[in-house]
Amino acid sequence: MPELTLHHIDQISRDINRQEIVFSHLLHDLIDHVCCDVEEEMQNGLTFQDAYRKVNLKMGFRRLKEIQEETLFLVDTKYRNMKNTMKISGVAGTVMLGFAALFKIQHWPAAGIILTVGALLLAFVFLPSSLGVLWKETHSSKRLFLFISSFITGMLVIFGTLFKIQHWPGAGIVISIAAITGIFLLIPSLLASKLRGDENRPKRSIYIFFALGSAGFALGLLFKIQHWPFSAVLMITGLILLFFIAFPWYVWYTWKDEKNVSARFIFILVGALAIIVPAALINMNLSRNFDAGFFIQIQQQQAMYNYKVIKNQSVIKEIKDSVAISVAEQIHSKTIDLLQIIGDIESKMVAESEGKPGLLVLNPPQVRVTESGSEIQYKLLTHPFLKGPVKDFLLPGCKYRQKLDEALTGYKSYLSGLTSGGETKRFTGLIDSSDYLPGDDPGSSEISLMTGLHSLLLLKNSLLTVELYSLASIQKQ
Repeated sequence: MPELTLHHIDQISRDINRQEIVFSHLLHDLIDHVCCDVEEEMQNGLTFQDAYRKVNLKMGFRRLKEIQEETLFLVDTKYRNMKNTMKISGVAGTVMLGFAALFKIQHWPAAGIILTVGALLLAFVFLPSSLGVLWKETHSSKRLFLFISSFITGMLVIFGTLFKIQHWPGAGIVISIAAITGIFLLIPSLLASKLRGDENRPKRSIYIFFALGSAGFALGLLFKIQHWPFSAVLMITGLILLFFIAFPWYVWYTWKDEKNVSARFIFILVGALAIIVPAALINMNLSRNFDAGFFIQIQQQQAMYNYKVIKNQSVIKEIKDSVAISVAEQIHSKTIDLLQIIGDIESKMVAESEGKPGLLVLNPPQVRVTESGSEIQYKLLTHPFLKGPVKDFLLPGCKYRQKLDEALTGYKSYLSGLTSGGETKRFTGLIDSSDYLPGDDPGSSEISLMTGLHSLLLLKNSLLTVELYSLASIQKQ
């Protein structure tokens, strides 16, 4: 009868020890059981390696862990309660997030409440109970930092997503902290756990590429959500490291001698899709959302501006009285001067966004001169979410904002002198710059270029409306 050598028993013991069996008596029983199974297979003429591989395939790579979990579940009441809590809260929280997404898409009421409750359930019930279950199953002080960093990162991701969807203040800060925690705590601790031990030595380079790719992808995702530059470069770099270097290398190395498809291989493929598909959807969603929503609105405002320019010119042509014609032409001339000031600010904002720091681009192609004045080609902007131009040209106190406010004040004073009573004040209030442009609040410096340009376009349309009211008043007089 073939028997196992001490070397064979040591190999089986090391493999089972690596599965973190915390019950000492259970550990010895499992080693004895596996050794008996291997010896039984060796009686059929198999070598030790073939017999051991056959036993492992028959058990599955998690069967020993499952035996320990089942034992803990039976003998430890606290563990049983925590695991039940983890399962129930995980399923309930995920189902609630699914319903919240459906309600959000359909614009049904209570979507925000369901989303908030689901997120709180996952953050304050599922994650703590999962942390307790993991500690009970492993008692590994070496992996404690990994468990804690996973817990912190998961909680921050949940709250960051919740704050972002609900448009609550601080969402960007929470998401940024979550990304930093994941990149500088979770990924390094996970990498350290994989690099530990001689059995992982041949795969250390692969794990390093996986860590670098994951960090690059997470950083790119953060930049994409926050509308920061270089997001595409970071995401593409991360995906190349993950799916063109690390993933094929890992598959080739791990399964080159495998004869059967294992469950782990299927899990890795599903995990890869879980990264690629959301990344593509996020990019498509952010781009299409912006195009389909904001661009359409701003194009409608531009069409309204062109219509009002033609309308006001037609009203001037209808005025026949010589005195009224002279006043109407003066009003129109002052309106054109004010529109040119606003157009100059728009052009400089675009020139700053398209140039390098401290250097404006001369005659940016995104600004087209038409008969109605300057017109911004918004879809050609390369940095539509840049915040510097609003800070430099539209915040109270800056040179161009002061010039615009002075011109608006002079324009309103001129119109007020044309008619008696308070009739003019009713429509000159439409061009108060404080109603359109940033104020002194701290969040004003975070306004993006597109929002600033949209605000200026709304101000121009209101200015043309005021001109039309003025022309109509002059025509009546």
